[in-house]
Amino acid sequence: MKPKIKKAVFPVAGLGTRFLPATKVVPKEMMPVFNKPIVQYAVEEAMSAGIEEFIFVTGRGKVIIEDHFDVSYELENHLVNNNKNHYKELISQGIPKPGKAFFTRQQYPMGLGHAIWCAKALINNEPFAVLLPDEYLKSSPTCLANMVDIYNKSADIDMMLAYQEVAWANVSSYGVLNTGNKHSQHSLVPVNSVVEKPKAEDAPSNYAIIGRYILQPTIFEHLEKAQKGVGGEIQLTDSIDKIIAQHKTVGYEYTGERFDCGNPLGLLEASIEVGLDTAEYGEKIKEILKRRLGS
Repeated sequence: MKPKIKKAVFPVAGLGTRFLPATKVVPKEMMPVFNKPIVQYAVEEAMSAGIEEFIFVTGRGKVIIEDHFDVSYELENHLVNNNKNHYKELISQGIPKPGKAFFTRQQYPMGLGHAIWCAKALINNEPFAVLLPDEYLKSSPTCLANMVDIYNKSADIDMMLAYQEVAWANVSSYGVLNTGNKHSQHSLVPVNSVVEKPKAEDAPSNYAIIGRYILQPTIFEHLEKAQKGVGGEIQLTDSIDKIIAQHKTVGYEYTGERFDCGNPLGLLEASIEVGLDTAEYGEKIKEILKRRLGS
């Protein structure tokens, strides 16, 4: 029986330049989607998939992320003493168990592939998941929970890449799948190769990877000697492409809602969506929108 997916890597070392000046001090991953940091949604998604060990690849000035996923005794004590147990429960959500959160640094901004390579020593030669916190995926069950379930039940699947169809004009912003015919079950497609940010006229499909991966540890052999690719960075997609011949790889079509929180407009849209779903604020937000839109 193949080993189950117990570890997940969260690349959170980016500089967040699209959010300046807010991200001059506050990490992009700590920007809130309504009342919760972007990165916490990814961690909770990983928890829903049965992930046991959480590996954060951070950078300088990002110690606040480590603090967020720690217990704040003074704050919790204050909330209890002031009969604010509801808030205590809120800040306790999404915190990994003791000894299950690990933090390592990407010392130079050299790309996603390099960030994943920085987690090598913590993976310990096991298959693992990768979640890009920029991507807020809203569905039940979660995207990664479905992927892990399919992976665990499928003896012949080694790697899995979540994807969605995007407009052809937008494929140059994504890693793109070169696929065979779609399977009827689970909307899986066999992946023959992947390419990073191709021009629309060169793209093998409009199936865009959306930031959820299940990978094999053999990828580190290629990441370690990977050359800079598109954008002058070490791309994860390039190393995935190198090992597809060794590992049966499939694309998992994600059909839930997706919000690109890597830019201010996507973050705002996600915040409105989450806020509208809350019992406390949903109707008030609708009233604000109606008033601002004059309808």
